[in-house]
Amino acid sequence: MAGWSRRAMLAGGAVTFAASALRAAPGPAVLSGARPGAKARPISREERLVRIAKVQDLMQRAGVAALLVESGSSLVYFTGVRWWRSERVTAAVIPAKGQPVIVTPFFEAPSVRETLAVPADILTWNEDESPFALIASTLRGGGNAGPIAVEQTTREFIVDGLQREGTFKVVSGAALVDACRRFKSPAEIELMQIANDITLAALREVHAGVRQGMTAKDISAMMEAATARLGGASEFAMVLLNEASAYPHGSRTPEVVREGSVILMDCGCTVEDYQSDISRTWVFGEPSARQRKVWQTVRRGQDVVFEAARPGVPVAALDAAVRRSYEKEGWGPAFALPGLSHRAGHGIGMDGHESPYLVGNDQTALEPGMCFSNEPGLYIPGAFGVRLEDCWVMTAAGPKAFTPLARSLEYPI
Repeated sequence: MAGWSRRAMLAGGAVTFAASALRAAPGPAVLSGARPGAKARPISREERLVRIAKVQDLMQRAGVAALLVESGSSLVYFTGVRWWRSERVTAAVIPAKGQPVIVTPFFEAPSVRETLAVPADILTWNEDESPFALIASTLRGGGNAGPIAVEQTTREFIVDGLQREGTFKVVSGAALVDACRRFKSPAEIELMQIANDITLAALREVHAGVRQGMTAKDISAMMEAATARLGGASEFAMVLLNEASAYPHGSRTPEVVREGSVILMDCGCTVEDYQSDISRTWVFGEPSARQRKVWQTVRRGQDVVFEAARPGVPVAALDAAVRRSYEKEGWGPAFALPGLSHRAGHGIGMDGHESPYLVGNDQTALEPGMCFSNEPGLYIPGAFGVRLEDCWVMTAAGPKAFTPLARSLEYPI
């Protein structure tokens, strides 16, 4: 669920979904001293070259001359270059035919070159020069006809600068990039598995270590420390206590753990650029009948999402299925509260939130290789909320989870 990151710079075994088996599936043993992150293997040069070849084929089919990708996860995806966004433009120009070009400030070139993982020319501009003129010159000299596509997160000032300098048409590159990034390779899935293993193992440590009187900050610090010990880079460790759990991204009102507290944790880490996103909710001490009923309803909601997930089914159908289930029990309707006020899940990979999204206005059909979260929470303003979240990959045989689902309110990890 959590859609924010504290990081300013980018730096196997799954369970097939029969819902009955999911509830009973035991979690993987986490041995003292185990460090899952040590197993991580970076994406290879060969795989990045396959990605470039795929997007070039897509460009040729679409009559697009080149794709512009500025700093961010897509730049890492295609070239390996890890760079932050600032007013100084660093970007890749991937032509429909030919070798990519990296455009970056002159004084940054040695640093940019350190993470460049594919063959590419590096062209530089000085502080008194225009990066847009350099990009436009590169595009005009590429010998490829057609419009220029820009990756969908590219900032507007770059698009404006490019249009001022060139005579070519600028179009969205979202379809080109999504057609590559939506489908995860075995190497990507392996890294996501490791990231999820780390997050679940860290949550187990924290679950065992929570004590009365702790604050959300105390618990979050425990989660971040455990994630680091296990070999992951913490992206977020959100802890919502008591009434704050009724609001999906929390409240500024200070809360502490007490008898009967609802503890909702939403956590994720990164391993070699690939992310996890897991939520667990439990009660400190003896749960009330109402808390237990809501928890069980959410747990069943996860099963409903998985039962609806089949190749060719629009992702919107998964969200619709769980809302119908909830409405039969008096929640909602639709996004109304008390109920499920957010989508049932989101795509995930190098970014914590990627398309497609499990929501009513997204008709993208499920296909093998797509990865998502499953998080149909329930929220009661003024009281508490429950969210359970696990990530999964779509296969030809059905969805497969990266982690065992929560067993019970008493043992949610």
